[in-house]
Amino acid sequence: MSSIPEHPSPSVDQGVTPPRGSWWSLVRDALRGVEHDHTAGDLNRSILLLAVPMVLEMAMESVFAVADVFFVGRLGPEAVATVGLTESVITLVYAVAIGLSMSTTAMVSRRIGEKDRDGAVRAATQALVLGLLVAVGLGIPGAIFAPEILALMQADPETIAVGSGFTRVLLATNGVILFLFLQNAVFRGAGDAAIAMRSLWLANGINLVLDPCLIFGLGPFPELGLTGAAVATTLGRGCGVAYQFRALRRGTGRLRLAGPEFRVHLETMRKLVRVSLGGIGQFLVATSSWIFLMRIMAGFGATAVAGWTIAIRVAMFALMPSWGLSNAAATLVGQNLGAKQPDRAERAVWRTGAYNMAFLGAVSVTMLLWAEPIVSLFLAGDDPGEDAAVLAVGVRALTILAYGYVFYAWGMVLLQAFNGAGDTGTPTRMNLLCFWACEIPLAWLLAARLGVGPPGVAWAVMIAEVLLTVISLVLFRRGAWKTRQV
Repeated sequence: MSSIPEHPSPSVDQGVTPPRGSWWSLVRDALRGVEHDHTAGDLNRSILLLAVPMVLEMAMESVFAVADVFFVGRLGPEAVATVGLTESVITLVYAVAIGLSMSTTAMVSRRIGEKDRDGAVRAATQALVLGLLVAVGLGIPGAIFAPEILALMQADPETIAVGSGFTRVLLATNGVILFLFLQNAVFRGAGDAAIAMRSLWLANGINLVLDPCLIFGLGPFPELGLTGAAVATTLGRGCGVAYQFRALRRGTGRLRLAGPEFRVHLETMRKLVRVSLGGIGQFLVATSSWIFLMRIMAGFGATAVAGWTIAIRVAMFALMPSWGLSNAAATLVGQNLGAKQPDRAERAVWRTGAYNMAFLGAVSVTMLLWAEPIVSLFLAGDDPGEDAAVLAVGVRALTILAYGYVFYAWGMVLLQAFNGAGDTGTPTRMNLLCFWACEIPLAWLLAARLGVGPPGVAWAVMIAEVLLTVISLVLFRRGAWKTRQV
């Protein structure tokens, strides 16, 4: 166990700094998933116990994101463009998965804070039932109409020919995405961040191994090209989902999905759907804006789409660990509101935001200094002229996005604080204003009408995200989220 002392009063946060030599003990406890009451004791300890595995979980996800496009990039710009266009559609699945996950984390963490584990099991069970229904509803049309979906995204005929198999596999197996998110949301809400980390490391580790094998046909594996990337992703995520469900059924963490509460409970499902609608709407607004941005970018050709896709993947590589910190804030908000300690919940958000700002500030400097060598890592190298065009778009976009990283740091934490409190409606309204009313029109105006071209899309994204952060700060300080009931 860690040598960091616990404070005697659950309502007091004295901000004790761990003594020299205890940091490794704290990290070890975080990775092992040592049970801890996050509504009492040193707040810094709680943040680190949750944040270390959550950051490592998201770091692995970000490694996969760039590794995937690294391998796909060897197939040419049409393949990379297909990934970008498909993921613009898949983001709708992510919107549902993340929306349900936010409400799941909010309800499970609130019940844990109230010491109601049966209620937490009920909430977790309803989340999985809803996930199954959504997976079936989205998977069937996705499998049937994959080429038509790419055509709607203004993909050229060559991109459709190359990428239909990739799109079909990912849309048909969207259930593994949903369950990976939902079951990890249960773990995070319960405070079992280490289990969530292990499941994603398993999923993405298998994915990283299978990706080159199935794309290029290494050893005994068939050469499936771009479709192989989708198959590898599905197999890896499927293994992660199986690991998660086994842990939930066996009670490896704080919750065990078994007994009389492991059943359909319509009243709890109704509450979960009500909270989820705000979360789903929130991310549908945000992610559908990416579809419009990709359509604007598609008007400049496959080269522009490829450069933009690489830039976004690299940007997400940097931002994923920050989502880990943001998820820690959501868990702390939910559990401490459940324990009737709103002031402690607020302090947790301010501290997490400061840590996130320091991290992304360093990342911003790195991106601004080395954007060109970073983007060049993902180019095929077969056509120097084509690679130079992709590089120019990618470097410019990545540089522009990096200007706003410090603002993104606070925006992510504050949005997750609202979501952890179960106030998913406030972020939805902010997203409508910042993304639909600001980002999309501004991207069209700059890129298509004023002649800025592809960099105009990046400028629109950066400006909209900064605006979102400023509005979040104002609303968070008003404190209405502290009285939200879930």
